[in-house]
Amino acid sequence: MVIWPNHGGIVRPARLLHATFSAILLALGVMFGASPASAATGPYVALGDSYSSGEGAGSYTSSSGSCHRSPNAYPQLWAQANSPSSFSFVACSGARTQDVISNQLGSLNSATSLVTVSAGGNDAGFASVMQTCVLQGTNACLTAVNNAKSFATNQLPARLDSLYSQIRNRAPNSRVVVLGYPHLYKIDSTCSFEISDQSRSAINSAADTIDSVIAERASSYGFAFGDVRGIFTNHEICSDDWWVNSTRIAVHESYHPNAKGHSQGYLPTLFAKD
Repeated sequence: MVIWPNHGGIVRPARLLHATFSAILLALGVMFGASPASAATGPYVALGDSYSSGEGAGSYTSSSGSCHRSPNAYPQLWAQANSPSSFSFVACSGARTQDVISNQLGSLNSATSLVTVSAGGNDAGFASVMQTCVLQGTNACLTAVNNAKSFATNQLPARLDSLYSQIRNRAPNSRVVVLGYPHLYKIDSTCSFEISDQSRSAINSAADTIDSVIAERASSYGFAFGDVRGIFTNHEICSDDWWVNSTRIAVHESYHPNAKGHSQGYLPTLFAKD
């Protein structure tokens, strides 16, 4: 019999075996990055544009108005899984970097534990680029994309610096995760939907440019970058399983992740970075 001190008593072999097995399971959980559901965390603040608010994921809360915050959005899903001590969901559809600075930073403070943010796509004119590409043909699309890429390379870094510096100053003790943008299209010549392959490739390359700029500036502030392009591969428009909306009657939902894009794309990316 194995005897182990326990406040003057002994631990029976069965109890010792159970404790050892539990310790092994805990160690395995740490090794493989397991995260227990409903683990309590500190205050969480979700900032950003439509890709954070859940535009395209449906079931928008009436109180969010034109910000179109969805219970299917990745910030809401993360909060449900982790039960933070407080949750401020202030991301808003259409927000540019200056809008985030002006309207969304009020919930940040020294106690904030986690901040997520996506911003930059609207600064580069994402909505107008897509409108041009769908309505005006390939040549106009390529011009619009090149203009957006030039803006992202030359002007977006300073705007991101203004945003990121204020996030860091207001929430100095927080873990900050900056989420990027996915490719919208699977390049497949058998899919003739909407626009040419040349336009689709150009739009995807614009996402690459913007993500590259965001990742570089985020890194300079010590923020984690959540790159969703890999996990969205084979789930773009024209794939067999779309996680991105194409043109919709509700125009504001077009070219945004749907509910699966948030739950199976953005949420796992956030879990991997938080």
